[in-house]
Amino acid sequence: MAPNPAKRIRLPLNGVLLLDKPVGFSSNDALIKAKRLINAQKGGHTGTLDPFATGVLPLCFGEATKFAQDLLDADKTYETVIHLGIMTTTGDTEGEVLATSEVNVTREQIDRVLEQFRGPIQQVPPMYSALKRDGKPLYEYARAGITLEREARDVTIHVLEFLDYQAPYLRLRVACSKGTYIRVLGEDIGAALGCGAHLQALRRIQVGHLTLLGCVTLDQVMATAEAERASLLAPVDSLLSSFPEVVLPESLAKRFLQGQRLTLTKEGVPLPANAGRVRVYREPTDSVDASHERQLLGTAQLHEYGVLAPERLIATSQQSAA
Repeated sequence: MAPNPAKRIRLPLNGVLLLDKPVGFSSNDALIKAKRLINAQKGGHTGTLDPFATGVLPLCFGEATKFAQDLLDADKTYETVIHLGIMTTTGDTEGEVLATSEVNVTREQIDRVLEQFRGPIQQVPPMYSALKRDGKPLYEYARAGITLEREARDVTIHVLEFLDYQAPYLRLRVACSKGTYIRVLGEDIGAALGCGAHLQALRRIQVGHLTLLGCVTLDQVMATAEAERASLLAPVDSLLSSFPEVVLPESLAKRFLQGQRLTLTKEGVPLPANAGRVRVYREPTDSVDASHERQLLGTAQLHEYGVLAPERLIATSQQSAA
C-alpha cells in the first residue's frame, strides 16, 4: 500500500485578502478556496455575500481575525439590478418563480417609492437567510417548506440612488447599515410599485472604508506564483485605518500589552484631538526607517484625560503577513 503523502503544513499568515468574490461561491466557499491557495492556518470572512452576489469580501487571516467584527458591524454599499414584475422564492435569481406581473412603472413613480425607503426603516428578514432559530438556519426551514414568523428589524438606508431604468430592470446604488438585506429591499420596492420584484444582480462595492480598489479575484490569486501569494495580503492595520493612531514608547508598549490602562497625558505621548477608539503602535526603534519598524499592538479606547484602555491586543511576534 502506497504511503500517504505528507500533510501540507499551513503557514501562520497574518493579514487581509481583499477579495472580489465571484458569482456562484458562498462566502465560506470563497474563504476555503483562498485559505487553501495562500496556505494559511487560520482565517475568517467578514460578513456573508449570497452566492449570486459579487464584490468586496475581506478575508482575515491570523491576527487580523481579531478585528473582523469591526467589518461585520460596518456600513456597506452595493449596486444592484432589480427585476420588476417577477417574484421568486428567494428574492433573487436562485429561487423559483412565484408570480409574474405586468410592469407599467414610470420614473416619477420610482422616485416617489424610493423616497419611502430612505433613512431608518424596518425589514423582515427573509426565510432564505443564515439567521438561526433553535440552532438551525432559516434557509433549512425554508427548503423544507416551513415558514416561520420573523420580527421586523431596524435598519438604516443612508443612500438610495437611482442609477438607471430600462424596463423591467431598475438599477440602484444602496449604502446601508449592518443587517440590511438588499434582497428584501428589492422585494419591498417591487411591492410598493405594485408589480413585485426580485434581484437580478448584486455587487458589493464597499465595506466600511474598504472598496473594490485593491481587491483581487480568485483567478488572480491562482495566477500568482505560490511562493508569492502571501504578498497579496494587506497588513492587519488596513482594517483599522479609519481610527486615529497612538504611538507608544517601548516602556509603555510593554505595559499596554499586559492589559494595563495608561494615563498618557502624564507620559507626554501625543494624542489625537478626540477621545474614542484608536489603533495603537509601538514606537519604532530605527529613526531612519520608522515606517518599517513601527509595530501594531492592537486597539484601545481613549478616554478623557488621556486614559488609554486596551481593547483588542495582537501577538506582536506574529505580525508579518509573509
